[in-house]
Amino acid sequence: MTAPNPESVTRCVQSAMQDAGIDGPKVDAINGHLTATYADPSELRSWSRALGRPPEDFPGITATKSLIGHTLGAAGAIESVAATLMLRGGFLQPAVNAEDVHPEIQAFDASIPHTMREVPDLRIMMKSGFGFGDVNACIVLEKWED
Repeated sequence: MTAPNPESVTRCVQSAMQDAGIDGPKVDAINGHLTATYADPSELRSWSRALGRPPEDFPGITATKSLIGHTLGAAGAIESVAATLMLRGGFLQPAVNAEDVHPEIQAFDASIPHTMREVPDLRIMMKSGFGFGDVNACIVLEKWED
């Protein structure tokens, strides 16, 4: 019940990209769930499939939950603000507690910031919320340039 269906996650991400008029290679970063749990391999495989990007070409992925905990109903709003601040500031916050990644996602390790990572060219970030009862949401955020 608490683990999202990988097919639903993939469709959710692809639908968000379609709505935004972008494709997977344009995504610079992801603010996902990545909580150093058994669900991480499923999440990363779903993102990889949805974006059409293998581990060696995967965008940076971080998780606000790793810094603040799970705020349940407020999680999406708080994480969207965090993603917006990362876009504005050109950085990715660290994904704490993910220093020793699950063996099934070892290939994605270079995409997981273990310390704050400067990303001056950060332009497009996707923010997701996958969870209870397979209720999924995903948005595409793009940095406004004058």
